[in-house]
Amino acid sequence: MILRPLIDSLYERQLKRQCRHVPNHIAIIQDGNRRYAKMLGIDTPKGHRAGADKTEEMLDWAHELGVRHITLYTFSTENFSRKKDEVADLFALFKEKFLKILHDERVRKYKIRVQMVGDRSMLPDDLREAVDKAESATRDHTGFHLNIALAYGGRNEIVLAAREILSEVRERKVNPESIDVRMVEQHLHEGKGIPPVDLIIRTGNEYRTSNFLPWLANGHESAVYFCAPCWPLFRKIDLLRAIRIYDQRVSAKG
Repeated sequence: MILRPLIDSLYERQLKRQCRHVPNHIAIIQDGNRRYAKMLGIDTPKGHRAGADKTEEMLDWAHELGVRHITLYTFSTENFSRKKDEVADLFALFKEKFLKILHDERVRKYKIRVQMVGDRSMLPDDLREAVDKAESATRDHTGFHLNIALAYGGRNEIVLAAREILSEVRERKVNPESIDVRMVEQHLHEGKGIPPVDLIIRTGNEYRTSNFLPWLANGHESAVYFCAPCWPLFRKIDLLRAIRIYDQRVSAKG
């Protein structure tokens, strides 16, 4: 066990040397918080909190490696079917973390811009207010972009975008002949300027992308990396392994 940190450090260096190309935009499906809690015999809320703490640690790694955009699949529209107590605990945790952004030194140091992706109408008022405050406080930051997919569903976002475009057509603001890929992308993310996904990472030993950012990820044929550790156990080595997969794909194309 004494040698483990040294071995991990050496392996990290080796992986860094193998990663000549760093993805601009990584999307992460943070799976396994509940299984982690069950494995340790702790309450589910503690598992979710451990996952939130891991997220903060991962952001440091991503910034260090030169990643500019991170999108986190935090809570899907399907997750509303979970037990009410668990949903309430999650929303309280999300609110706490969004409000923390207002005073987080790393947010100022790294110039992190925080944005929510998802259906705001599905959130309780206090959480929606916390999201608004975090977005407003970081609106002018351009160093690093953190997108939180909350009350998010891939098919739902396309449906909502289609409704908005159809509404503008009815109001004669948009000519149907002018609808193109760029217009759809603008409506998908409300002009947030989210670039195509280069790499999707899913933890928790699940082998599916769960309809996450289908337009920006599947539509742009992003690389995908599945790994076994539950999200709270995700390591910098796992992130580097994922980036290596992306690097291999880019190198093969080049």
